[in-house]
Parts: sequence; C-alpha cells; structure tokens
Amino acid sequence: MAGNTFGTYFKITTWGESHGKALGVVIDGCPAGLSLSEADIQTFLDRRKPGGSRYSTPRKEGDEVTILSGVFEGRTTGTAICLMVPNTSQRSGDYSEIASYYRPGHADYTFDAKYGFRDYRGGGRSSGRETVGRVAAGAVASLILKELGITLCAYTKSIGPVSVNMENFRREAILTTPTCMPDEESSARAEAYLEECMAAHDSAGGVVECRVDGMPAGVGEPVFDKLDASLAKALMSIGAVKAVEIGDGCAVSSSTGTQNNDPFLSEDGMITKKSNHAGGILGGISDGSPIIVRAHIKPTPSVFSPQETVNKNGENILVQIKGRHDPVIVPRAVVVVEAMTALTLVDLLFAGMPSRMEGLRRFYGCPPEQD
Repeated sequence: MAGNTFGTYFKITTWGESHGKALGVVIDGCPAGLSLSEADIQTFLDRRKPGGSRYSTPRKEGDEVTILSGVFEGRTTGTAICLMVPNTSQRSGDYSEIASYYRPGHADYTFDAKYGFRDYRGGGRSSGRETVGRVAAGAVASLILKELGITLCAYTKSIGPVSVNMENFRREAILTTPTCMPDEESSARAEAYLEECMAAHDSAGGVVECRVDGMPAGVGEPVFDKLDASLAKALMSIGAVKAVEIGDGCAVSSSTGTQNNDPFLSEDGMITKKSNHAGGILGGISDGSPIIVRAHIKPTPSVFSPQETVNKNGENILVQIKGRHDPVIVPRAVVVVEAMTALTLVDLLFAGMPSRMEGLRRFYGCPPEQD
C-alpha cells in the first residue's frame, strides 16, 4: 500500500490498523532543539480519543502516547521521531460478520476492488482510528508554529441544520461542549438534533472550521503547491471529509467581483486588508490575514437502521450494522482538521525558506550582497 506519507520537508508516515497492536507515526524533518514531551502530544490525543461523550463511540481507549525516538533530555535531536499509541480495547468479533459483505458508505468494496483482500476489523487502515498518528504529528507541528507566533483554533461550525452563532463565540467552550462548538446555546440545539438522530437509528454530518492567526504573508508555492491547494489535499485525505472551503468558499460563485475582492489598506507602514473574503490566501500564497478553512464531514456511515447492500457472492442482502460507532464524527474530527492544517503550514513554511537569496545568506551567516 502506497500513500502513507505526507509532506516534503516536514514529512510524516502513519502506520497501524484499527484492531492491530498499535498505531503511530514517524516524523522526519523536525528541527533539533524543539521542547517536546509526551504530555505535549497527549493533550492533542485526548481531544481525539473515543468515549469522551454520549455522542462518541463507546469504545474506550486511553490513547497514551510513547515517544520511541528523536527526543533526548526533553528536546528534539533532529533525527526521526517515532510515536506509538497502543490499541487496548479491540473487539474484533463485532466485525466478523462484515467479512462477507460490503457496508454502505465504507471502503469495504473499494479495498477489495483494489487489493483483493482487506482487514475487515473496524476497517483497518481506512478506519477513523488511523488519524491517531496524524494528530500526534500535528501536535509537534503546532509546537513549531507556536514558536513562530502562529496559532490555530479549530471548532465545530455546524452539525446537521444547527450552525454556531459566531456572535456568541467562546474559545473555552470548544473544550467543554460535547459538540466542540464555541457557543453553548448552539451546542444545546445540536445535541437535541443528535438525540433525534439516535432515536431514529441514524447519524449526522457537519462542518469543522479552522482559523489560523499570525501566518506571515508569502507562504505557499504559486502553481501546483498552492497553500489553498495543499490545505485542500490535506483535509480531503481525512476519511470522512467530502468538501473543503477557503474563505467565503462556495459562496464566491454567487458573488460579484466588487463584493468578493478584499480592498488593501496601508496602516502604520503595514499592508492589510479591509475584508477577508479570500480567507487569507491569494494566488496560492498567504496574504497575512487570518486563514479560514472549512471541512465538510459526512454522516457516520455505520448506522443501526437496516440497509441494502451486496455480499461477496454478488447477492443483494439487507444488513444491520453491529459494533460501537459514533452517531456523529464531527466533534472528534475537530482536532484532526487542526492537525492536518498545522502539518501543511509547517511543510510549506520550510519549503519557503530558500525563496530569497537574502534569506539563505542570513541563515548561513554570510555577508549581505554588495551593491
């Protein structure tokens, strides 16, 4: 299987399956000297782990991370960092029945079509549990960004028909509401909607929004490795994400040029923008405004209602999925979106370091160019 590696300069490779012995990630390209401990990473993993609320799968996993390499006396050494999280609550028997048929909305059929063989225990590599490695690596990337004065804030923007009232935005609420919404009133309405879905043996989708503050202008490559293109690829690589928006996103198609353009201003010698419809990215390069990116996440495909499908013999059958599943994926996906955003930004920041000769001279302590 190819495609387990992400990034060019800050590169990660995730490994492990949903019901294997462990999952983890190898990070290559992290600079030496970054202060890093297991506690730094655990904070991120605790936001992703299952069993945190009524709206999460009842599977109980501690998701306790161990740093196997790349850190000495509390600092990164510049060598490969290997992080491991053991699986401790596998119930593979819950999935033995699905070995003979294809679950609607899952990757069962496509895995068989590609490989002729699949790990049916929780979906193997196609399971949402694969994101453990992404989040662990994203924690490291976020620490690098913090050192550069760049901060990320991801949250649930909507669940089903319920959207956050941004006038009531409270960052603290993201970590206290079971929906990861930054608005308690909207969260209560979303929770009521989820109760209706659960009563009907159904599930819900939603939107995760991530805001990046402190990003300098000039990051991103202007052709194939555009910042927005790279973010879109990163977020679309998350299994449940079906669409990505930057700034005003899909709304630009019904806007006009005068409405959509962001006027530039010069204030105290700094170039800023009067608005931010572009979401902080112009021509594939950051413009210094906050970056706004949204990921649209589909409803959990494993629902307890009877569904039509086909078995491996090509026979039409009716199935009722068993096992432990989230009625909504969105709250646990918040930190995954944040992690993939952080990984993308660090990789492109590193890629942009040799963009100018004066930057190279300054980095290596060379004298400035003579006129």
